[in-house]
Amino acid sequence: MVATVKIAVLGAQGVGKSAIVRQFLYNEFSEVCVPTTARRVYLPAVVMNGHVHDLQIMDFPPITAFPPGLIPLCTLQEWADVCCRGLRSVHAYILVYDICCFDSFEYIKTIRQQILETRVIGTSETPIIIVGNKRDLQRGRVIPRWNVSNLVKKTWKCGYIECSAKYNWHILLLFSELLKSVGCARCKHVHTTIRFQGALRRNRCTIM
Repeated sequence: MVATVKIAVLGAQGVGKSAIVRQFLYNEFSEVCVPTTARRVYLPAVVMNGHVHDLQIMDFPPITAFPPGLIPLCTLQEWADVCCRGLRSVHAYILVYDICCFDSFEYIKTIRQQILETRVIGTSETPIIIVGNKRDLQRGRVIPRWNVSNLVKKTWKCGYIECSAKYNWHILLLFSELLKSVGCARCKHVHTTIRFQGALRRNRCTIM
């Protein structure tokens, strides 16, 4: 049986994180921005380098703060706040910002720091990938790409990818790199291919 890779997708309002997830799952994009108000859980399966991987993708609404790392306080807060449920037990984080919005970058900067501060001492670091969405609007970019990439990769020691949910650019690359970052078996080849398994279990979405 294939172990399930749990993924949390976080970002400020309007950055397009839900659009990234839906583009990955359903190959569709809507110009209408519908705010995420509840946690959405998707359960797709993907084939990567000939091996099946079950995913649990959790699309979270914007949160004011990451759940604290004290036991049992973290457990109580996570279960009391439905929006945060499962946030601290994932295998990887995708932090999305809008390359045309400085505040959205500051948001994921804060969330990343809180993730690090609440990590249980002695445990391995959970991979974090920073994603700059809306690359198709790069003329409105507020922070030079090199500056962000340099900060994220060299200082934060995180992965960095820019994508366009609208045009499905680098969406598969994002999830391919994410699977490699969590150490999936045989996922670390230089040339990685990824495709969906069967009908992708399209009806397996839970809103909580």
